[in-house]
Amino acid sequence: MNGRLYSLDAFRGMTIAAMLLVNNPGDWKHVYGPLLHAPWDGWTFTDWIFPFFIFISGVAMPMSLARRQHEGAGPLTLCRGLMRRGLVIMLIGLMLNAVPAFDWNTLRWPGVLQRIGLCIVLCAPAVVWLKVRGQAWTAAGLLVLYSVLMLAVPVPGDDGVVRVGSLLAGQDTGSYVDRLLMGGHLWAQSRTWDPEGLLSTLPAVSTLLAGVLTGHWMAQAQEPGRRCMGLVLAGLLALWAGELLAASNMPINKSLWTPAYVASTAGWALLILAAFHWVLDAQADAASRARWRPWAQPLVDFGMNALFLFVLAGLVAKGLAFIKFDGVSLKMHLVAGLRPTGLPEVQVSLLFALGFVLVFYAVAAWMARRQWFIKV
Repeated sequence: MNGRLYSLDAFRGMTIAAMLLVNNPGDWKHVYGPLLHAPWDGWTFTDWIFPFFIFISGVAMPMSLARRQHEGAGPLTLCRGLMRRGLVIMLIGLMLNAVPAFDWNTLRWPGVLQRIGLCIVLCAPAVVWLKVRGQAWTAAGLLVLYSVLMLAVPVPGDDGVVRVGSLLAGQDTGSYVDRLLMGGHLWAQSRTWDPEGLLSTLPAVSTLLAGVLTGHWMAQAQEPGRRCMGLVLAGLLALWAGELLAASNMPINKSLWTPAYVASTAGWALLILAAFHWVLDAQADAASRARWRPWAQPLVDFGMNALFLFVLAGLVAKGLAFIKFDGVSLKMHLVAGLRPTGLPEVQVSLLFALGFVLVFYAVAAWMARRQWFIKV
């Protein structure tokens, strides 16, 4: 792959395929539990996906910046490039929220792409100007700052009652900040808090910096087995830290993006990346790598255009819900076409989601065969 890491592209592809799967069930009333977010504290398979995407973005940064430095780009140019990319991703996310019916008074400002873009903007100076140790301290410092703000600052909840350290939905510090700065532009299902709110972006930046630190480790010229073992040990250490933080700080919670959530999801990301890296890139036997790579190619195809596929899938999903025949959405017509299989409703819903993923795999494979890679 001309110097690209198959393992990173495969991991990214696995993540975007999983995101398409959980975002597009046939019927939200009939979904298997692991394909839904945890209601509040705790985690499911679905709660892995978003932090994995941010983590992977961080892993790629040191390698991308190293190439640009080799081409002669200076620190200011690198920082501006990262910030420009982050701002473009935020703008794309905002435009996606505006489809199909734009209303500035109710438009949701936060979102998945907005958080990814904001993380890139916020961490750009640290990635460009700080060395590895400084980046690690920055990640840790953000978690400490977030913990203090969440646990020690008195704020009024959505009911007007002032509390200190409440971690309930709508009563925490982050939700207060969101209502104060983005009132009327939050998640439609709550309107009083947002799962991609401003304050919880601080620990999300730590997730990205964890990926950056991993990228530095992988970029080192060292024996591949040692590189994989380092990923495994770091992953196990992060999982242990996550359990300690969950017991002593704040519980694992995706909506709050707690430090325990940062550590736990980074731990799993490191272990999965280690497995992909060993199988696809690090084995000394080239024949062994060659045997595994065709099996991973569908994931690599997904990973090469992950951001584009995510945006396209969002637009298609909105179109399926918006286009109606006889008062019924096109999506529901398609789901109804699966019911003659005789499967239970929850399996019909899953079958639709799997079909959605396969359609977008066909798009990904078609683009990869033609070497069409859309970058931001």
